[in-house]
Amino acid sequence: MHIATLIAKPGALETPLVENLRNAWGGGRAVWLSPGEAAEFELSAAPDNQWEVWEDLQKLGVDLVVQPAKGRRKRMLIADMDSTMIQQECIDELADEAGVGAYVAEITARAMNGELDFEGALRERVGLLKGLDAGVIDAVLAERISFMPGGRALVATMKANGGYAVLVSGGFTAFAERVAGELGFDEARANVLEIEAGQLTGRVVEPILGRAAKVAALEEVSARLRLSHADVIAVGDGANDLGMLGLAGSGVALHAKPSVAAECDLRVNHGDLTALLFLQGYAVSDFAV
Repeated sequence: MHIATLIAKPGALETPLVENLRNAWGGGRAVWLSPGEAAEFELSAAPDNQWEVWEDLQKLGVDLVVQPAKGRRKRMLIADMDSTMIQQECIDELADEAGVGAYVAEITARAMNGELDFEGALRERVGLLKGLDAGVIDAVLAERISFMPGGRALVATMKANGGYAVLVSGGFTAFAERVAGELGFDEARANVLEIEAGQLTGRVVEPILGRAAKVAALEEVSARLRLSHADVIAVGDGANDLGMLGLAGSGVALHAKPSVAAECDLRVNHGDLTALLFLQGYAVSDFAV
């Protein structure tokens, strides 16, 4: 048995579209998880034309995911931070304060799309921050960083249902620890910016947390909790997230770079982070916040 889930921005998912697709695929009764936003129905098997339909629905601002019904509700969340749990890339915001924002943002985009080695690109970008007053970190957190919609509900609802939440970032602990605390994550892992005499030295404390370290975090935490990889839902947007997205039972590419989305069967381009709850079968009435 499979489940087809359709998700759009609030108010944008129309009943006729859901019913037409359900009828075309011979699905079961449509269940509305959030009126005008998310609906699902059962299927006996994954349709052969799933990705053709997905392409058509993308043009209408609707996400479509077809997945096995069994085991879709997960017991652990592992999430990227930059452009996933928050709407910005922290290093780009710091670079803007240092006067090299445009240059660093271009490198970040290429690294996240898999065009550059992540570790090398991070060292290069951090090197350009040398001499920046460390106090700028607090200013960026207060003035430039905003949470991705739906993040609080995602973390709170999974934890209310016995889940465990881990934030793993190729960014920096100065941001990740604050974001994790605000959103209710159980733990956070990220890179450490080296600071001396109140200024950034332009170096990252080694070893760098990149793609392999995110995979290791998933393996280590799930083993500690005595969970299988199938019990995990992972979310991210960059090439350095692909390892953990592929290892998790459900790997969700959220507003991801094209090359990243192409590697994932679960893609969310129009919904927010609550899409991860809808994909697990939670209705909006089940949300903890």
